[in-house]
Amino acid sequence: MATFVMVNGIPGNMGKIVAETCVARGLSLVPYSLTGEIIPENEDEVAGKMIQLLKPSDREARIGKVLAEYPKLICIDFTHPTAVNDNAEFYVKHGIPFVMGTTGGDRDALKKLVAEHKHPSVIAPNMAKQIVAFQAMIEWLSKTFPTAFDGYKLSIVESHQKTKADTSGTAKAVAKSFEDMGLDFDESRIEKIRVEKDQMERMNVPQEYLGGHAFHTYSLDSADGTVHFEFQHNVCGRKIYAEGTVDAVKFLAGQLEKGTARPFDMMDVLRSGAMR
Repeated sequence: MATFVMVNGIPGNMGKIVAETCVARGLSLVPYSLTGEIIPENEDEVAGKMIQLLKPSDREARIGKVLAEYPKLICIDFTHPTAVNDNAEFYVKHGIPFVMGTTGGDRDALKKLVAEHKHPSVIAPNMAKQIVAFQAMIEWLSKTFPTAFDGYKLSIVESHQKTKADTSGTAKAVAKSFEDMGLDFDESRIEKIRVEKDQMERMNVPQEYLGGHAFHTYSLDSADGTVHFEFQHNVCGRKIYAEGTVDAVKFLAGQLEKGTARPFDMMDVLRSGAMR
């Protein structure tokens, strides 16, 4: 049975790449997308299909027709951090399962919303399976050896394309694991680099990937400065996130078929072995 997906965030770069990846991997792309009110276009061509753009001012009036045509669709959200919670409430209100790839927003409120409604969803700060595995490793370290870095100082620097409005959700999640080890750190201290000159000179981002990258460095230094640990994960382009997003959709579709759908995260997808 075909899995219908509605990729929200077109005509954004991430939305387009995710839509193209969905089609390449056998999912059926619905010809509609939620987008921002400021987007001037009313439609856009993606993966050889014309996509009608539904804006906040008209989506309530039009979603009924969409769901009548595609009653079992799954939404993929790569919109804007300011739209995260409003979009999630829209999905819950209309009973639409969703994969939330957009970072930012009020994450506690987001998780509370889906938990209270037991709403089928996959929510994670990062959709790349290798980075999800890295997060799991650091989380395991914080629980298994919580005093390993006693007295150390933590610094986190992240660089994304200049259009990314919020601080990296992945950096925040990893910071939380280090905080659980007793390190004195707050996510407000994560250094966010968005100036392209600094990205190239300081973070060594290749010029051709300034428009789409995710470079993270986590540094741990002993109190006297004689010991230094450093963890990095640097991604050029967006393909890795698109592939992980499709994995999440297929996982969620499988849970819906089994009648076991509920709120999930990418750790659940990784543990299931459902990642390509």
